[in-house]
Amino acid sequence: MKVVLLLLFYINFLYSSDSIKELYVKSYNYERVGNYNEAIKVLVPLYKKYPKGYTLNLRFGWLFYLNKNYNNATTYYKNASLVAPYALNPRVGLAQVYLAKGDYNKSEIICNEIIKIDYYNHYANLCTISSLIRQHKYEIAAQMAQKMLTLYPTNIEFLQQLYVIYKATSSKYIKDLENQILTLDPNNVLINTKGK
Repeated sequence: MKVVLLLLFYINFLYSSDSIKELYVKSYNYERVGNYNEAIKVLVPLYKKYPKGYTLNLRFGWLFYLNKNYNNATTYYKNASLVAPYALNPRVGLAQVYLAKGDYNKSEIICNEIIKIDYYNHYANLCTISSLIRQHKYEIAAQMAQKMLTLYPTNIEFLQQLYVIYKATSSKYIKDLENQILTLDPNNVLINTKGK
């Protein structure tokens, strides 16, 4: 409880300063246009003042991930986890980094730890399914996708993952799933580029 209160106090303090808000706004604006180096650079002075700031470490982890600098992303996500050991966001970020690096087993392990805490965590389940698909563990991946689709039957992300599984396993249900996805998302890039 003390950790949560301290974290909330720190976040409140962090956002109470107009200059700090301005730096974050600039960073988000640079991110929006894909200029990740500038999005990082604008926050460096703030990081020098608050190197143990949870939101700063999380933000740097995300920006370095987007910039494909996976070693730095890993460092900052781990820093954020040290500041807030019960927080799931840095763990999800770290799992995404491992997935992007092709370390599917590590990604799967981290996601399974998250799922033990939060069984229906959207990002952890999505990342796990992606990791399983890349490891050709289609049966387990399909079960997880169907578990999530039971709760979110129109979720395009999970439907697309199931589509990838069905395509890889030559499922007889692929055409029905394809029609379902196109009904929900007529311009779906995955389905509309399948023959190209």
